Amino acid sequence: MTLPVDLVERIDRLEPNRSRFLVDAAEHEIARRQRAELLRSLELPHPETADVAAASLADWAASLRAEDEPLVDTATGTPVAWVAGRGWTDLS
Repeated sequence: MTLPVDLVERIDRLEPNRSRFLVDAAEHEIARRQRAELLRSLELPHPETADVAAASLADWAASLRAEDEPLVDTATGTPVAWVAGRGWTDLS
């Protein structure tokens, strides 16, 4: 990598470890570009992503199981629920 002499001198006046400075600068620039790309993707989402985003939080929440609805243990096929102090409990 070649850098202009005046840039190297300015870096050296600020930071005795030039390599560390350049690594930090590169990491900062990469993060800045990734944030910019994320913002662009949020402003112009992929069509499939836009469809998902159009679905409301209420619709998603309504699709979840009720808090008191038991789950099924796939190993045994029996209904189970989490009971505080006891853990997963067989409801059959």
